[in-house]
Amino acid sequence: MKRISLIPWLFLCVFFAYPQEKPDALRMYIQGNYLEAIKICEGEIASEPVHADSFVVLCWSLVANKQYAVAEQRASDGLALSPYDLRLVEVLGEAKYYQGKNREALELFERYLAGIPDSGSRVGSAYYFMGEIYIRQAKYQHADISFTAAVKKDPLMERWWTRLGYAREKAKNYSGAAAAYDKALELNPSQDDAVAGKSRISNILSQAPAL
Repeated sequence: MKRISLIPWLFLCVFFAYPQEKPDALRMYIQGNYLEAIKICEGEIASEPVHADSFVVLCWSLVANKQYAVAEQRASDGLALSPYDLRLVEVLGEAKYYQGKNREALELFERYLAGIPDSGSRVGSAYYFMGEIYIRQAKYQHADISFTAAVKKDPLMERWWTRLGYAREKAKNYSGAAAAYDKALELNPSQDDAVAGKSRISNILSQAPAL
């Protein structure tokens, strides 16, 4: 009688007992593979439309890929299903910010910050975007407050220190501007905007009359 090998059957049993690794959209986003993250998220949403995490990573990836109008629409779609998800509120604010919708974006960032704990992962970013909006509106003291909150949350962001310096410079707070530019240059000595800003401030202070 012919003997039947059990090895192939055992292999198949093991194969089906352990499902293949599911594509990880968040990992693709972190690695900068935004198109793949978008593809994975859209597939997840198609099979499970109420999955808020898929909408969040999708919108982060769309914003990172500069697809701002699509990000705005998909964040709105996500909020229609999960109206209290503050991550979607924040990323919708980003999508609107990049399209110049300043008032709407500002309201969304304020809503996000009012509801999220200080440990929220996008708290610093929300304050940063608010600062940029206030600069657009020439509200430089408001921008100072927002950028100060941003760098308090994430003190290693050289760009944020540079923008804080610029807001203070425009508000004629020259000593405060110099301190912010110095911090940016401490983090990155080749930060061009900080180098230029520090030079402008040095010229202004050197021409100030002695007290």
